[in-house]
Amino acid sequence: MRASHPTAERLPRITVEVPVLDVEAPLESLGRYVDSVRKPEGLHMTLLHVGILDRLATDVVAWTGGIASADVVIREVSSWLRGLPVLDGFLGKSAKLVTLGGGRVSSLEVEVPQAVHDYQTLLVQGLHVLLDDLGLDNIDDFILSSPALGYRSPRWIPHVAVGRARTKHQEPLVLETVALEFGSSRIRNEASLPSVV
Repeated sequence: MRASHPTAERLPRITVEVPVLDVEAPLESLGRYVDSVRKPEGLHMTLLHVGILDRLATDVVAWTGGIASADVVIREVSSWLRGLPVLDGFLGKSAKLVTLGGGRVSSLEVEVPQAVHDYQTLLVQGLHVLLDDLGLDNIDDFILSSPALGYRSPRWIPHVAVGRARTKHQEPLVLETVALEFGSSRIRNEASLPSVV
């Protein structure tokens, strides 16, 4: 069953993220280990991946046997996202290059303040409450199995994707410590969320 929201198919991926404002060292040096190194202005750390809303709605409708309609799911998720508190900017550091995303994405594993871990936990707890209100049971199972949400592990690893891994499942590499400055949290593609009335 597909969601009935007319523009949902064209909606981009929705995430809660923090942008990277500054990196202490030039990223070009990672070219020895990473293919297609990303430009600094596009770097960010994802705190919560929501995915394409119509696909998430389809997953919820299928899981609940239609207790909540796709339109209701899209409306409630959009409202919840817009009501989230904002995490202030912070400093982090990284000394390790790891592969994530099924072993295909090279990322800087980042040490972040406890407040960032607490905020990410708040996001996941809020997602649990939202899904419970939408009529889901076995919510942890849903989160890990929903193709829209795309989670492969229950453990969040703070990271910044920097490019494509040269080989799948590369071993972690220890690097010289790099300082990173992050901005305040934001909803990526927030302007594409449907209006909530």
